[in-house]
Amino acid sequence: MNEFHNLFKLVREQLRQNMSETIFDVWLADMAPVSFENGVATLALPEFKRKVTEQKFMQDLHSAFETALGFGVEICLVEPTEQPQAYTAPELQPQQPQQRLLQPRLPHGHEANTFDAFVIGGANKFAHAAALAVAANPGKCYNPLFIYGNSGLGKTHLLSAIYHEIAGNYPNQRFIFTTGEAFTNDMIHHLTLKNMPEFHQKYRNCDVLLVDDVQFIAGKEAIQEEFFHTFNAITQGGKQVVLTSDKPPKDMATLEDRLRSRLSAGLIADIQPPDLETRMAIVKRKASDISLELNDEIVDYIASQIKSNIRQLEGAVNKLEAFVTLRGMQLNMNTVKAATSDIISEERPLPVTIERVIEEAARVFKLSAADLRSRNRSAEISNGRQVAMYCISQITQLPTKAIGKEFSRDHSTVVYALREIRERVVREPGLRNQIDEIIKNVNER
Repeated sequence: MNEFHNLFKLVREQLRQNMSETIFDVWLADMAPVSFENGVATLALPEFKRKVTEQKFMQDLHSAFETALGFGVEICLVEPTEQPQAYTAPELQPQQPQQRLLQPRLPHGHEANTFDAFVIGGANKFAHAAALAVAANPGKCYNPLFIYGNSGLGKTHLLSAIYHEIAGNYPNQRFIFTTGEAFTNDMIHHLTLKNMPEFHQKYRNCDVLLVDDVQFIAGKEAIQEEFFHTFNAITQGGKQVVLTSDKPPKDMATLEDRLRSRLSAGLIADIQPPDLETRMAIVKRKASDISLELNDEIVDYIASQIKSNIRQLEGAVNKLEAFVTLRGMQLNMNTVKAATSDIISEERPLPVTIERVIEEAARVFKLSAADLRSRNRSAEISNGRQVAMYCISQITQLPTKAIGKEFSRDHSTVVYALREIRERVVREPGLRNQIDEIIKNVNER
């Protein structure tokens, strides 16, 4: 049963990546694992949500299980006999309004991301030390702390670890843990309700403001204006701000100069891709966490193949564990290669893989790579672009935000594209053949 619980965590993560947060929270957040027997995954949902899910989201569920496991399963939805408290994500628990600042919404899957669980290496030790210093003395040094680096290298882990450390040492501190996108959506919500005083009260009176993916506010003039005043109110009051981004402030071309200056005023720390020794340590740590014994050959293989993304390293170990426990396969190199074939890209640099997908998609649809990356919304080009996004997702397992950046699109556009193609391949065999051809040609080059 524990294996199914671990698998279901992966399924939840896939669902969150492939649909809007609002839809997930409203219809699927209450879903809980019941059993996995004879290829049937049984999940519990309240009756009215179960009916909607059966009508609208079963394809999403099937796709999430297939991505997590590598093979399809049957899904059975049942009425819960009791609320499975242990497996309901903490951030989804109802809270009283006055408790909101004391119990911030942590990113799903990051509740256990503490400093003790962070694997330190040469590429991240400076950012780790800076985060420790801030957590020990919030508001007194490195304010703001700005951590940047590519997706999947541990920025959110450090942000979560700072929260855990400060919350443990200073239980009366008022926290906000958010993202650049959530800050934007919250402001729009309060503007719509004509209730900006409540928004100001919420954000400007906290003791610790933690913002993941702050680059989302770049280019949004009104949002930057509000964030500027929020930032000033907190830091001038001696309170702590910690931010993460995929690039440093100086490289955010659409960021206002005065806000760029503020974000650069504290300490800027970068995280680079981990070296081989650190990657091996990460693989061993993850395997130990899920009670999976890996020999040195397997550890070395996974760490040698996945070079630039910690989440993919951990995902490879999770998927291997699922192959062994749920499919009953032997733990050997053949199983390792089968379980990680869609994550590992044969030592090919990720940017090269993405470029080859786009080139292949353009060839199949008789377009150019420039067409697929353009803003052109014609039906022909949009179709090719959506297929390219889908193939990149299938081959690289990149998050939707990262895929969107390749096409200068918001992640919601990618989420829509992935869902659209998943629905079409079921009823359009020709499209399925085109996708198979693209993926086959990319993998063979």
